[in-house]
Amino acid sequence: MKITKKIKDEMLEILETTYKDAKPALIFNNPFELLIAVILSAQCTDKRVNITTARLFAKANTPEKILEMGVTALEEEIRDCGLFRNKAKNIIATCHKLCSDYNGEVPEQFEELLKLPGVGRKTANVVSSIAFNRPAIAVDTHVFRVSNRLKLAVGNTPDEVEKGLQKAIPMEKWSDAHHWLIWHGRKLCRARNPLCGDCPLKDICPSALLQA
Repeated sequence: MKITKKIKDEMLEILETTYKDAKPALIFNNPFELLIAVILSAQCTDKRVNITTARLFAKANTPEKILEMGVTALEEEIRDCGLFRNKAKNIIATCHKLCSDYNGEVPEQFEELLKLPGVGRKTANVVSSIAFNRPAIAVDTHVFRVSNRLKLAVGNTPDEVEKGLQKAIPMEKWSDAHHWLIWHGRKLCRARNPLCGDCPLKDICPSALLQA
């Protein structure tokens, strides 16, 4: 099945209709809290991150306060998020850089976000999009899987999929489409046992048609 621009546009229309009210699952009050939550979300569910950050941010929700806490105490606070030692090291290093280079504020520019320890394209795109309302498509595991299954954007790496999605989706819808794809991956297009029979895209999804 050849996935034409017309079919891709139809996919996006269905996703928008289905998930038009989709919002970020992470709970935060400012760009710094969002940045820390996204760093913690690597290989961890948003539900677990929200439990961890509720506890952490009650004690320290600024770069300065986290630096005062220190790496050992921070490790204890985020232990249930997985990879906690590496995440704590990156968070402490990021807080140092925020304080030394950005007056304790999270930079708005994408390239500046990438300079922060532990921040890759996915994290920078999430912060740019959600905190600063800049057009961006963050490719997490759900976006990567759904994009490839639909052939909306095909790639072997998140960067390749990101570039493909940027071509397939109008820029003004990049940030919204990021949420549509995430929620579709969570609710229906799951990694194991995808619910193809319940999917509103089943008639135009090449992966679903192969299984029919």
